[in-house]
Amino acid sequence: MSGLTNAVVICAVVVLVIARQFKAQQIGTDRRWWVIPAVLVFLAVREPDVIDHHHQAASVALLVAELLVGLAMGVGWARTSHVWTEADGTAWSKGTKATALVWAVGIGLRAGLFGLGAVLDVRQGSATLMLALAATLLVRSGLLLQRAGAGRRTYGVAGAAYEPLRKDPV
Repeated sequence: MSGLTNAVVICAVVVLVIARQFKAQQIGTDRRWWVIPAVLVFLAVREPDVIDHHHQAASVALLVAELLVGLAMGVGWARTSHVWTEADGTAWSKGTKATALVWAVGIGLRAGLFGLGAVLDVRQGSATLMLALAATLLVRSGLLLQRAGAGRRTYGVAGAAYEPLRKDPV
């Protein structure tokens, strides 16, 4: 896939994710929450520019740093999202002002890593960004499911093991 196509895919996913995070979204309890991250990983590992073979050590260090920023963003995003359960048992989430701050800091850190790579003359492609975005989405979705209590088993006793989250004030 071309660099332009990768950039369009990345921008589309980021815009979709950022735009949707400030609207109340039902937390899906289906088992497909990992599909978008898996597609991003698949697209990224197919690219030849994951590692710059002329600067392998620096390239790997930047990749690891990018993945760590992605993981931290996923954790921060999930922890700062407001999560609540409706009376019918459906779980919902909505981003907060702190969530916006997590995104701003994460994007700033990623820009800094890109700048550092440019200073070190490390060729950086979109594959690294796709991997980090996949890590962000995977961690965020998994933690939101955990916070919402998805997958808790009641073992035949309706609601016995389920502790509802606080109600959304909005």
